[in-house]
Amino acid sequence: MCDYSLDGVASRPARIGDRIVSTRFATSFTRGFGFAGARDIAACLPPGTEVVFDGDVEVDAALLRLPARKIGEVVARFRRVNADRPTLPHDALEFANGEIALVMHLAEGQAATVIQLPVSGGGTARAARKKQLA
Repeated sequence: MCDYSLDGVASRPARIGDRIVSTRFATSFTRGFGFAGARDIAACLPPGTEVVFDGDVEVDAALLRLPARKIGEVVARFRRVNADRPTLPHDALEFANGEIALVMHLAEGQAATVIQLPVSGGGTARAARKKQLA
């Protein structure tokens, strides 16, 4: 996360186990994830981060001018979309049912836990665990 639209928002990288909440930031036109207990700090999620929500994820009807709807899933993988269109939102969640929802379209106040971060540096998850144990 931490898209260009959140440049004016304090942020830090998310860690496994962090509690995050879908939030509207006071200094930005968009929504993102803030930390539970510190919603004014944006949670930066690298693509591939997996989160589990406390309940069925809901898309905000007011933003889309459509009836509110639930996704039917609680586990999602963070990803980037619209890479070729710099003025459009890039932060999205992909669900097991194939649905993709922009983070800015999530209803506010939905809590989730970061359960997995992508391995950086091109290694495998097993290699990363071995390195941590060494």
